[in-house]
Amino acid sequence: MSAARLKILVVDDEPPIRKLLRMGLTTQGYDVLEAPSGKAAIELMARKPDLVILDLGLPDMAGLELLRTLRAGNEAVPIVVLSSRGDEAGKVQALDGGADDYVTKPFGMDELLARMRAALRHQLQGERPVFRTGDLSFDLVRRIVKVGEKEIKLSPKEFELLRVLVQHAGKVLTHRYLLGELWDELTDAQYLRVYVRQLRQKIEADPERPHYILTETGVGYRLRAPD
Repeated sequence: MSAARLKILVVDDEPPIRKLLRMGLTTQGYDVLEAPSGKAAIELMARKPDLVILDLGLPDMAGLELLRTLRAGNEAVPIVVLSSRGDEAGKVQALDGGADDYVTKPFGMDELLARMRAALRHQLQGERPVFRTGDLSFDLVRRIVKVGEKEIKLSPKEFELLRVLVQHAGKVLTHRYLLGELWDELTDAQYLRVYVRQLRQKIEADPERPHYILTETGVGYRLRAPD
């Protein structure tokens, strides 16, 4: 997917950070819109950015409030949060609030660009009839899962877990989100860990060093995005 002419809205009140992002993103072929405040960010959403990079520490509005406002106004636009707050609770709050991903300051430009590409791929892929990443393929219509040419037999709950991960490939899904999707009343993440472990044993070459289902420690899980 070409990055040419995609519009990125950068929301950050620190001019040096905005300058760093503007330089890094424009060299990759992105057009950059800049907002130093929550109010400016809301106004610039009328320009229909393809992705939002959002700092949560803004002078005029609580970051999570702005995140929810942006998400309510545009359910599809990918939002990557940048924040100096690196604790697990902060990440969970942002992801549950509608963020597609979370990058902690200080950050590397290469890492941020990779997270952006994954978020953009997730937005564009939708629910394809056949999902592929590496040797893993998932046929949503025929309900067939393969690793290479080998068909993998999954239990109904394992299949549903993989289906949810596939629908959001490249995006971090919190424990709470996955529990809510898979069970009506369960809130204990240990049940989820059991099924993730079982699924890894069936689709990973080395379940102890997973290639497809990646753990975001204390937060949740991410399925590797399509290549």
